[in-house]
Amino acid sequence: MIRTALLAASALLALPATAQEARQTANFNAPVKSFGRVSYDARSLMIDGKRLVVWSSEMHAFRLPSPDLWRDVLQKMKASGFNTVALYFDWGFHSPKKGVYDFSGIRDIDRLLTMAEEEGLWVMTRAGPYVNAELTRGGFPGWLVNQRGRARTDDPEYLAASDEWLTRINAIIARHQINGDGKGNRGTVILHQIENELALTTPAQRRYMDHLYAKARADGITVPIFHNDQGRNGYWVPEDSKVEKTVPGPNDMYAFDGYPGGTCTVTGQPTRGSAAPDWGYYGPGGAKGGASASPNTPGFLAEFGGGWFDYWGSNGGYECNAIQRGKRFQRVFYGTNLANGIQIQSFYMGFGGTSWGWLPAPVVFTSYDYGSALSEAREVRPKAEELKQLGGLIAAVPDLAGMIPAGKPEISSDRIQVYHNKSPETDARFLLVTHKPSNGQTSDRFTVTADLPDGRYTLPLQLDGFDAKWLVAGVNLGGQRLVYSTSELQTILKQDNRDVALIYGRTGEAGETVLRYASEPKVTVLEGGATSAFDTKGDLKLRYAHRGLTRVRISGGGRPDLLLLIGDEAEGAKFWRTDDVLVRGPALIRSAKVTNGVLALTGDTREASPLEIWAPSSVRSATWNGTKVATTRTHSGSVTATAPLAAPVDFALPALTDWRVAGGSPEAAPDYNDRDWAKIDNRAYASITARADGQPNMLMDAYGFHEGDVWYRGRFTGTPDAERLKLHYGAGGAGLVQVFLDGKLIGQDEIPAGLPRPITTGAPGFTLPDAARAPGEHVLSVMVRNNGHNWDLDADDFHKEARGLVSASIEPVAGASFAVPIAWKINGRSEDLFDPVRGVPNNGGLDGERRGWYLPGFNDRGWKTATVPAARAAQGTSWYRTSVDLAVPKGQDATIGLAFGDTTKPRSPVAYRVLIFVNGWNMGQFIAHVGPQRVFPIPEGILNHRGRNSIALAVTSDGAPGNALEEVKLVTLRNVKGGLPVRMVAAPTTPEQLK
Repeated sequence: MIRTALLAASALLALPATAQEARQTANFNAPVKSFGRVSYDARSLMIDGKRLVVWSSEMHAFRLPSPDLWRDVLQKMKASGFNTVALYFDWGFHSPKKGVYDFSGIRDIDRLLTMAEEEGLWVMTRAGPYVNAELTRGGFPGWLVNQRGRARTDDPEYLAASDEWLTRINAIIARHQINGDGKGNRGTVILHQIENELALTTPAQRRYMDHLYAKARADGITVPIFHNDQGRNGYWVPEDSKVEKTVPGPNDMYAFDGYPGGTCTVTGQPTRGSAAPDWGYYGPGGAKGGASASPNTPGFLAEFGGGWFDYWGSNGGYECNAIQRGKRFQRVFYGTNLANGIQIQSFYMGFGGTSWGWLPAPVVFTSYDYGSALSEAREVRPKAEELKQLGGLIAAVPDLAGMIPAGKPEISSDRIQVYHNKSPETDARFLLVTHKPSNGQTSDRFTVTADLPDGRYTLPLQLDGFDAKWLVAGVNLGGQRLVYSTSELQTILKQDNRDVALIYGRTGEAGETVLRYASEPKVTVLEGGATSAFDTKGDLKLRYAHRGLTRVRISGGGRPDLLLLIGDEAEGAKFWRTDDVLVRGPALIRSAKVTNGVLALTGDTREASPLEIWAPSSVRSATWNGTKVATTRTHSGSVTATAPLAAPVDFALPALTDWRVAGGSPEAAPDYNDRDWAKIDNRAYASITARADGQPNMLMDAYGFHEGDVWYRGRFTGTPDAERLKLHYGAGGAGLVQVFLDGKLIGQDEIPAGLPRPITTGAPGFTLPDAARAPGEHVLSVMVRNNGHNWDLDADDFHKEARGLVSASIEPVAGASFAVPIAWKINGRSEDLFDPVRGVPNNGGLDGERRGWYLPGFNDRGWKTATVPAARAAQGTSWYRTSVDLAVPKGQDATIGLAFGDTTKPRSPVAYRVLIFVNGWNMGQFIAHVGPQRVFPIPEGILNHRGRNSIALAVTSDGAPGNALEEVKLVTLRNVKGGLPVRMVAAPTTPEQLK
């Protein structure tokens, strides 16, 4: 995924969609290529020979460490209209040490893929070895940093390491392919990615790509294989593309990513940036034309902007991003892609989640909400409702799959453009209506005249502000013939001997729908207002306004009865389609299953909600979340609940009191026992960071310490000429170094936050106190907090930039010339995890972590009592602990967060930082004076919603007045009645269990 502001800015330079003359950018005569049950040609992917629009969004299971909630997210994706889920896998998440792999518990990929299959979702697997994804090292394991050979090339050492990972992950994926693994296992994986955004195209990388392809095939991957190009560059296109200025590769399909469409301002306001680019049929030819870079394969966006990431020190942009790439943006940009032949689209992200523990790369903080359709707190945002409507259209009109340009229509306004496509097989039409350019925001009334399958028609339309409309015409829907509609189609389903269709439009706007009949049908307006007229061509024209819900029954005319539901946009969002059942009312429908005439519905309510159901006549009764619902039948053939579905009950959260505190920087004490620490020596140096001549290898990774805090202790003999301590260190985004001399803090340095490429190293100097010049031995204690290794987006080994100390020297006073030797030792969290259940991201190198102070069963009765907010903080790190009982009402799904200080502001006037442990899980880092995150969602399963919870905070400060822990409280971020059963994630609770 493209993850720098500079790359984002380049995306904004894409040509806007202004000219509507289609170009021959795909070979419509290309042969079909088959990979078992999956096949494709230039127009679309096919499953069992049936064309499919792949409508996908991404989630990362590793960013939600409560596996029962994976199903919650998958169900919400399916309910939001998606038919596919894309999944990155993080190599480093599974491998703390070379040769050691773990796929259990929160790392159970087999369970995740089984859930996706059970929820009826196709899957695109993205296994790396490199994924980027704003992860530390871009998903590489920590131990890979010590390799001398260049990553993402055919270096033998790197290939051996990547094969170690791929052998294991490919075996799991193979079992879940749609084609099966030849051993009776079969699932829903339809596409597989072998590398991500490999922009350099050297011979060594071509050999590397060949190796990855061959490895996947040797490991039993039989579905089509692709690579995700970092923008529309034409890198790694299939060999048979034969397009100039492209780079051939071994993969079967060409895919690329893009994040155009504007930004959020510093004040948190969305902009409308660029128009939607034409990446295909209607764009310029050649490699930059998107789909034309690979004319024999369908247009494929492996990532398209479903939001944007946020970074240390911002003003907090996730809600703005949810709007910027939200309603209307989705209609305009996603629709333009589809009109351009982009038949495979995956939106990054669908659910962002949490970069808990030490997962994040330097560019991001703990929250990875991303402004996604599903928030970090698992809330279904309003933009998900629009996605549900668009996904409903795709599901209802299979003719959209494989559409090609159909000719330019006549438009009465030069401020409007229309993309006009057709199905070669059925001649069904798809018309995308946007402004010209598509980011226009005027209010326009106009007409569109086009030769449609049933004749030449003029459609009266309007666009008010930034918007687009997805219209269909000349299509058979169930037993009906839709000539055209100026309303948008959300769904149609057949029940018994009738069809039920739902269309919608903007509130108050006029609409008209034309249906074709052999003879004049009977039209009955059951509710709302609509007029009808029948002409000699057999066209029944309905006219209406989109207000509330209008219900029209049409019978006779040589077709099955039709119940036409006409809603405004908000009314349409209340509907949910599952198989042959249509439901209106609740905040979410998760499932609808009919057994022995009983329709069992499951879902969520945010408030007291009506329930209306359209179901086959075989359904005689209904239940809601297991409870029988009393219903009555309506005149439109539905049944409604006689009483509203219950709302969630509000519940109080207890205050966090009874805090206890203990000092957490014993390493700073001069008499601390560091006998078992590793000695700094001259071991092999693999970093890209230059070091001073004569310096030993001080980097934390070289000693097997890859995540979190690392401590150095150096001994030297005092001299009258010692003036300053000069350090060079690497610590990632908003990283920190604290320096103690003989137990006293002499200073700290913080790496400033920022983009496009955050500063990740520092070179501070610290004035030595007079004590350093006294004769005898002195002890320097240096703590470096590593806030993540760089990604390797440009395949330049940037992930090997130094972390920890690079060099340290004592500088003399002016005119003196000497060298003071310092004997260094180092300690941190090793590759042999002391908490393997919680895994790689969970623990770093603090002394309290090794002692189990973060665990819920740790006995802290010997600690001092403390008051929070704290009046002041000790220098270094202090640990605060408390416990709290929660009693969320049964049958409710809530998300509860931990909040620090004044949550209305992105940062504090005081400076300190906190590692947050809930029931032993490191749920992120709060940096008060950097921000912007002040509220940290804790997923159920980590947080015990109906029992005792432990909270441990490792607070690091310079001890200056005011730089101390602010108020800490629990807050409810969402609360619905419904949800899924969630078990506590099994993990050790006491230090004894870790020994």
